[in-house]
Amino acid sequence: MTSDEFTELALGFPGTIQKPHFDRISFKIEGKRIFATLQVKSSSVNMRLELKDQEIYSAINPDLIFPVQNKWGLQGWTTFLINEIEDYIIRDALDHAHQYGLEK
Repeated sequence: MTSDEFTELALGFPGTIQKPHFDRISFKIEGKRIFATLQVKSSSVNMRLELKDQEIYSAINPDLIFPVQNKWGLQGWTTFLINEIEDYIIRDALDHAHQYGLEK
């Protein structure tokens, strides 16, 4: 999946807006918290997942999907190298991140 395809996918979720976030692009549900960030240069996405989901996705391929280092990872933030992972995995994870964002 390319960065442009990811952006289109993320903005397809109801109420999602895009904003700059340091060296990344953030995706958040309007009035709620960020549920994903994209770094175009590295084709990496960080998604906020429930810890149980983080564990499941990381087990698929820990070289391509892994907890963000530091305390962010302990909060469920998970890195996905989107240009190396099958699209359906990204779509599924993003759906989980969006749903979790609706709860927060």
